Amino acid sequence: MSELDVIASVAIVANDPLARAGLATLLAAEPNCEIIAQMSLADWLADLQSAESVNDWPESQLDGVIWDVGWEPLTALPDEEPFPLPVVALLPDETAVPQLWSLGIQSLLRRDAPAAAIVAAMRTALHGLATIDPDFVTAVLPESLLSFNTLPEFTELTPRENEVLVLLAEGLTNKAIAHQLEISDHTVKFHVNAILGKLNAQSRTEAVVQATRLGLLLL
Repeated sequence: MSELDVIASVAIVANDPLARAGLATLLAAEPNCEIIAQMSLADWLADLQSAESVNDWPESQLDGVIWDVGWEPLTALPDEEPFPLPVVALLPDETAVPQLWSLGIQSLLRRDAPAAAIVAAMRTALHGLATIDPDFVTAVLPESLLSFNTLPEFTELTPRENEVLVLLAEGLTNKAIAHQLEISDHTVKFHVNAILGKLNAQSRTEAVVQATRLGLLLL
């Protein structure tokens, strides 16, 4: 079974029952996402606090959590990183981004993100990588990294590198990019390294940030 065929088992967390139902409906059509639990934030935190390990959860088969943060202030969260599983947070604006980032949540999308992007962010999180909506990057990265004045000269990307860059911005893994572009994993890795080098980026996230600021991506 290829990486693209593996199903991610997720829980949906949202205080608003309508938001939970809407998100479940949105994700139901995604073939690589299985929803095995739905709960409020309070119930989720209660499960986390009462369990000595992830295996003690009622939802012990979870791969990750998709959390519709909503508009309510985040006052009930612990001060330390409380989440033993990858979390994709869906936010209405950047207000809560710094707090969630400090708690170890590095997959931060807007609430209106399409289903495919949400699932791609979860799969990226399962590989330990971050996915940040371009509107949120200034809330977690220093302004000095985002200034046009600090961006070096770069060599123009090739058409294929531009294709790979767009898919990187969607949160796809190397294998997923290779599958979509019908090229080898090795070739994708070569293109990703070339993109990082041309944009003077140290990570995929930083490459997307740099490319967005330079107008190479319209997200």
